[in-house]
Amino acid sequence: MSSSAEVEKGVVTAEVEAPRGNRSRFAFACAILASMTSIILGYDIGVMSGAAIFIKEDLKLSDVQLEILMGILNIYSLVGSGAAGRTSDWIGRRYTIVLAGAFFFCGALLMGFATNYPFIMVGRFVAGIGVGYAMMIAPVYTAEVAPATSRGFLSSFPEIFINIGILLGYVSNYFFSKLPVHLGWRFMLGVGAIPSVCLAIGVLAMPESPRWLVLQGRLGDAFKVLDKTSNTKEEAISRLNDIKRAAGIPEDMTDDVIVVPNRKSAGKGVWKDLLVRPTPAVRHILIACLGIHFSQQASGIDAVVLYSPTIFQKAGLKSKNDQLLATVAVGIVKTLFIVVGTCVVDRFGRRALLLTSMGGMFLSLTALGTSLTVIDRNPGHTLKWAIGLSVTTVMTFVATFSIGAGPVTWVYCSEIFPVRLRAQGASLGVMLNRLMSGIIGMTFLSLSKGLTIGGAFLLFAGVAAAAWVFFFTFLPETRGMPLEEMESLFGSYTANKKKNVTKEGKEVVEEH
Repeated sequence: MSSSAEVEKGVVTAEVEAPRGNRSRFAFACAILASMTSIILGYDIGVMSGAAIFIKEDLKLSDVQLEILMGILNIYSLVGSGAAGRTSDWIGRRYTIVLAGAFFFCGALLMGFATNYPFIMVGRFVAGIGVGYAMMIAPVYTAEVAPATSRGFLSSFPEIFINIGILLGYVSNYFFSKLPVHLGWRFMLGVGAIPSVCLAIGVLAMPESPRWLVLQGRLGDAFKVLDKTSNTKEEAISRLNDIKRAAGIPEDMTDDVIVVPNRKSAGKGVWKDLLVRPTPAVRHILIACLGIHFSQQASGIDAVVLYSPTIFQKAGLKSKNDQLLATVAVGIVKTLFIVVGTCVVDRFGRRALLLTSMGGMFLSLTALGTSLTVIDRNPGHTLKWAIGLSVTTVMTFVATFSIGAGPVTWVYCSEIFPVRLRAQGASLGVMLNRLMSGIIGMTFLSLSKGLTIGGAFLLFAGVAAAAWVFFFTFLPETRGMPLEEMESLFGSYTANKKKNVTKEGKEVVEEH
């Protein structure tokens, strides 16, 4: 009998079980390595906010050209997002992460050596494909490796690392701004290639996703990963049985390597089950995923991340040095609060953090839009209270975004899809996320001219208010639910389902 069979039958062997702390540290290390792609992504986003000032001056770009340059990365990322689900089902989650890193490396070099506008746009295109791959695969891989008890915490790592990358980009802007204009922005963009090399080395230590391994019929390898990332051996056995059940593998198939019955290869039939003939639960899941991704970006976070120096200029900070320093402060606040959100997501739940976050964003955006409108309507006057309110509310906006809407979007959408639909479903959410991010990035300057900058943020406040209502009425709580049981929470198109916990610790879903 094979090793996985012994595990399935509950045969106790003499091997010494690894301490719980070692298992937790292994899952922790896997999440960190997978999230390295997010540092590169965050750096690219953050560095462009400051580099754009010098690129515009050096290459003599118009506002429209600058808008396109800032936002087009996210439109280009649709190519990677669209291909990521199929690719990860074909070559595995781990090598999809390597592929994303390769695109980042090439894109950073192309942008760093760019001599004109078309050249730098080619670099943005290559890097954009890497963005699409990275934003889908990192949270999916982490969710599939992590045990249910720490899944929210570990699945938030990509968002933490994005913010660390953004902060590094802001810091890079500040220091490289001291160089001559034609060199400064090239160094800002070119050094983004360095983390890609670290990623290529680190990925060698990562295991493959156990759920992907099960779908390939590699039960023995899947159990080895589950055993290293679960709190106990019994939990690893239970997780393997749940994955097999969700994948339609009979319980009596227990060899290390099996042929998965009726296996649909590399995404065949998935799009039909996801889009053409979804069950009520899958349709609810898809709407929830798309709605939360739309709300995250349409509420204006990338307008602040990409155009912080411009916003601070409009608020009354005149020197580039002051604008860049204030932007670094935005990065610090964003990173600190993303850590707070990550630490409490498994304690307070996804739904509570989303509602708190979006409510705080609405209040911050309303105050920011109002203060900027007052400043705009009083030219020539230095209104210190309005300047102070504008700077403060930018900080509170990124803080409230970072405790909920930032990390929870990726956690929630990476865990709610059934295993066979997860990669493609998550990729659809990422595609919408990047599309909205691109639209905001490519239209913010024009929107600010048409509505005034204060009006633009009041518009974002309206989106945040609508998003709060959507979250409250539509999104059920998913904290602590095994991935294979997640589908039972959905299907009624409301959030009115609750979990009861039995004495044995098993969660039971009920309508109320």
